[in-house]
Amino acid sequence: MMLEIARFWASIAHFNEERGRYETHGVMGPDEFHEKYPDSDEEGLMNNAYTNVMVAWISRTAQEILDLLPERRRRPLGAKIGLTQEEVKTWEDMGRKMFVPFQEDGIISQFEGYEDLEELEWDAYREKHDNIQRLDRILKAEGDDPDRYKLAKQSDTVLLFFLFPERELKQVFERLGYDYTPEMVRKNIEYYDHRTSHGSTLSFVAHAGILADTDPDSSWERYMVALESDIGDIQGGTIREGIHMGVMAGTLDLLQRGYMGSEIRDGILYFDPKLKDRLEGMSFSMPSAAPRST
Repeated sequence: MMLEIARFWASIAHFNEERGRYETHGVMGPDEFHEKYPDSDEEGLMNNAYTNVMVAWISRTAQEILDLLPERRRRPLGAKIGLTQEEVKTWEDMGRKMFVPFQEDGIISQFEGYEDLEELEWDAYREKHDNIQRLDRILKAEGDDPDRYKLAKQSDTVLLFFLFPERELKQVFERLGYDYTPEMVRKNIEYYDHRTSHGSTLSFVAHAGILADTDPDSSWERYMVALESDIGDIQGGTIREGIHMGVMAGTLDLLQRGYMGSEIRDGILYFDPKLKDRLEGMSFSMPSAAPRST
């Protein structure tokens, strides 16, 4: 499956000779408020940053998977799916040459051209509406278009900082030839936090995980919103459509992987707890290894 995902992205990526980089066109990132450019008849966007970084990651990961397989497994698998060395070489290039759009101040652009969109008057909309999570519906009801503005339904670019351990994401960026520093991370999180309406409750999970180190109070507040989202029906009626299993799973993942900082590296389980004052009494069941027979 991983090999076919890498193959799919290789089939639709474009190599820009002028930039010397691979690009993706006609895509939509996790945001979902932006389906196309303002006043454009063409669907999709160019070079969504989250998408392109994930493409670079899967391109590299596909190669690592092949390297892990013994020859007796790798050869028949390659023959079964018709994998060629040229494809693997393309994946290697994409892992090092995907384009990631940046603004001049080091902010990762959610997609190419995002910086040219208009700023939304957030305070005015908060004063006018009790809940602005679904800004797309509000704007369209007013005859406006969310494609025009620097906003996001849910975590998009910053989702990268949630999904990857810092050391791994740093490796991906540096392999692509881009700087990755704690200051760059902080600036990007702050920039998009002010421009995200959290139209999906999953967004609260991602932002809570990202802010666990830098702003524990805000992190815990967002965690509690996600935890109570179905019980409290915070989106005003969506519970009738069904509960959000993704958010339920996300709140558990946030405890285990985010707040407890559990991570497996080189076959060893590590913990790096955060918000320890909020997690009193939390424990894990750690089964011991089965005794070896002699």
